[in-house]
Amino acid sequence: MWTLLSSSSDFVGESLIRFGESTGLAGFFSAMGWGNIVMIGIAFFLLYLAIRHKFEPLLLLTIAFGMLLTNLPGANLYHTELFAGGHVHWDIFVAKAGLLDYLYLGVKLGIYPCLIFLGVGAMTDFGPLIANPKSFLLGAAAQIGIFVTFLGAYAIGFSPEQSGSIGIIGGADGPTAIYLTSMLAPELLGPIAVAAYSYMALVPIIQPFAIRLVTTRKERCIHMEYNPKSVNKQLRIAFPIAVTIIVGLISPQSVALVGFLMFGNLLRECGVLGSLSQTAQNEFANIITLLLGITISFSMRAEQFVNPATLMIMVLGLVAFVFDTVGGVLFAKLINVFLKMAGKKPVNPMIGGCGISAFPMSSRVVQRMAAREEPGNIILMQAAGTNVSGQVASVIAGGLVISIVSQYL
Repeated sequence: MWTLLSSSSDFVGESLIRFGESTGLAGFFSAMGWGNIVMIGIAFFLLYLAIRHKFEPLLLLTIAFGMLLTNLPGANLYHTELFAGGHVHWDIFVAKAGLLDYLYLGVKLGIYPCLIFLGVGAMTDFGPLIANPKSFLLGAAAQIGIFVTFLGAYAIGFSPEQSGSIGIIGGADGPTAIYLTSMLAPELLGPIAVAAYSYMALVPIIQPFAIRLVTTRKERCIHMEYNPKSVNKQLRIAFPIAVTIIVGLISPQSVALVGFLMFGNLLRECGVLGSLSQTAQNEFANIITLLLGITISFSMRAEQFVNPATLMIMVLGLVAFVFDTVGGVLFAKLINVFLKMAGKKPVNPMIGGCGISAFPMSSRVVQRMAAREEPGNIILMQAAGTNVSGQVASVIAGGLVISIVSQYL
């Protein structure tokens, strides 16, 4: 009898011990337990920004919750060994891969970013850019931070591929950053995705600070007349086709992203595929964004994320973002020098800061700044034209970075 009770007691005790060892709580006391805690803390912070302050909630909330899940010890939702070294190990993929690993192929193979651009193109009205083609110059100038940071990252020891991926954060274009990084430096995909989308969400905080650094109140109060020009349907239809061809000749590496962006816009403007255009703008774009966010977040494991290189990437990403904004503003001020010599009215240099790709958030931020400096000052349409041009310019810049880096590969 006593032997039976003793045996049962041992069985229960051993079962409880094994259960305790299998729980996630045990993982917190392992060597990487502190890393998990850091990542979960970051996840809570991103959830706070998304829910409380509504900063890019569709992406930040998705990324944050996925980051929380993947860093729970023992969850094992994503198999990093299948993508070790930036390559898909097909020999073991089929045998070991789960659903999330298959979904991650959409990131690894550059599928999700292109499909997101399809939806973005369907949402975008290029009318202000077509009516004022000069705004494309401001969009191009606002990409200077990408190349400044590219050179700076390379100078401090990052490889050319990693430097290019870090620099593209400055474009404030999440899909382009993910697409370029998945091609050049997949080992940095997690930190760069977080940096790109975090700084996009923080546009209302970062951009006003950067713009005020290089402008005076008098410049911020400049009024701009807006004479809406009628852009006929034929020109709206021809625009995406022409841009695809021109960009294909200038920067072939960016054709995939620009092509899908312009195809989405063609769906919008052609007038014969209204239901497809609406689907691309809403359900399709939301589904792909959800898939992109959740799959990116599952790769943000503590062992890949919590290290000095990640902190440096976040700092360099901020530098790129600020330099892009400042570059656009300073170029607008340079234009004003020539406009003054020609006896023409100046532009409000704040619209140059809208040359990043964070559309329409950046143009709204600049409009709020203008109205705060002088109530009644409306520069929204000019800012929106520059903001739209920044979408195209950031993709072209990404293609140029790939072309430059490919010379070292």
